[in-house]
Amino acid sequence: MMRRMDPGLLGLLGLLLGALIIGGVRFGLDHAGPAAEAQNLAEVMGPTADADAFARVTGPRPLAFPADHGAHPDHRTEWWYFTGNLTAGNGDAYGFQLTLFRSALAPSMAERDSDWATRQAWMGHFAVTDLAAGEHRAAERYQRGALGLAGASVRPVRVWLDDWTIESTGPEALFPLTIRAEDPDIGIAVDLALTADKPHVLQGDAGYSRKGADPANASRYYSYTRLAASGEVAFADRRTSVSGTAWLDREWSTSALDANQQGWDWFALQLDDGRDLMVYRLRRTDGRTDPNSAGILVDPDGGSRVLDSDDFRLTPQRHWESPRTGSRYPVAWRLQLPDEGLDLQVEARLDGQEMPTTVRYWEGSVAVEGTADGVGYLEMTGY
Repeated sequence: MMRRMDPGLLGLLGLLLGALIIGGVRFGLDHAGPAAEAQNLAEVMGPTADADAFARVTGPRPLAFPADHGAHPDHRTEWWYFTGNLTAGNGDAYGFQLTLFRSALAPSMAERDSDWATRQAWMGHFAVTDLAAGEHRAAERYQRGALGLAGASVRPVRVWLDDWTIESTGPEALFPLTIRAEDPDIGIAVDLALTADKPHVLQGDAGYSRKGADPANASRYYSYTRLAASGEVAFADRRTSVSGTAWLDREWSTSALDANQQGWDWFALQLDDGRDLMVYRLRRTDGRTDPNSAGILVDPDGGSRVLDSDDFRLTPQRHWESPRTGSRYPVAWRLQLPDEGLDLQVEARLDGQEMPTTVRYWEGSVAVEGTADGVGYLEMTGY
C-alpha cells in the first residue's frame, strides 16, 4: 500500500536536512511554553511513494549478531530504544528514556566531493522523570551521520549522537554496556551500566513484526526485556546514585504502518513475579483496534510466547489532557490476558510525561497492580 508523502513528513525531513546544513541541532524542551507544530509519529512511520527504493522488511530471516546490533542504512528508519525505572538509596524514584533514531534521507548516496556529505540523519530523544518531584524534562537533538558526529559501529557495539552514547564494554557481546546522556541546559543526565538478566527475544514471527495488511509494512524487531541498571541520574543538576531495571527495543523498517493506522499504544511491563510483558495496540483511523496488534510474554527463565491481538484486551480507564498541546491521552488502562490469568491495572506514575518533541508522543513510567504488580513504560502516539 502506498500513499503520497504528506506535507508533515516533508516538513520533518526539511528540519532534518536543515540540521545537516548547519552541522547539528540540540536543545532542551520548554514544557511550559506554547506548543510548536509537531509531526505525528504514525505519519512518519507510514508508507511513502519512494518506499520501494529502500530496503524493506518482507518476511522472517535469521538475525546475525553483533552485526544486527549496528545500523541498517538501507532501511529508512531505525532506533535503539532504552527505557527504565530507577530508585535512589533514599527511595526516590526516577524514569528515563534514551532513544537514538537513524533516518535515511535517500536510497543511495549522491556523488559529492565533501566530507560533510551523508544520506543519514540522526535524531535523539532523552528524558528523565523525577517522580518524587512530579516533574518530567526532555531534550531533543539532530545530527548528520558524517565526520563522526553520529553513527553506529560493531565490535564493539557503539551508537552515538554527539556525546549521547550507547557502548558495549566487550568486543562481541552487546552486554555489559553503558549508556550516557546529558543536557546541561535543562539539568538532566544519566550514566548507567546495564547487564542483561535475560537473553533477547524475537518479536512477531522470528523477528519479523508485521504491522499492516501489506506484508512489507513491517519491521525487524527484537528486545531485551529485563536489564539490570546501576549508576547515576541527574535531575535539576542534582546527581543521585540509582539502581533498577531497563528495557531495550531494537527495530528497523522502511514503512511500518498502513495508511489507515493512526497510532499505537505500547506497553513494556516488568512484573514482580519475574515475567515481562509487551503488548501494543495499533489504532485505526476509525477508532478500531487493528488485528495486527501483538505482543510477547517472557517467563522468568527467558522463555517466551508471542501474543496476537486476540490474546489480550486493553480498556482505557482515565484520560489526561496536556495543557501544552491539548492532546488527550489515556493514562490509566486495564490490561487483561485471560489465558495467562492476568488482570492488570496500568497507570502513569506521573500524568505529565508527554514528549513535546518534533515528533510528539507520550512516553512515561507506569505502575502495575492487580494479579501481578510491577513497573514499566507506556508509549502512546497519534493523539
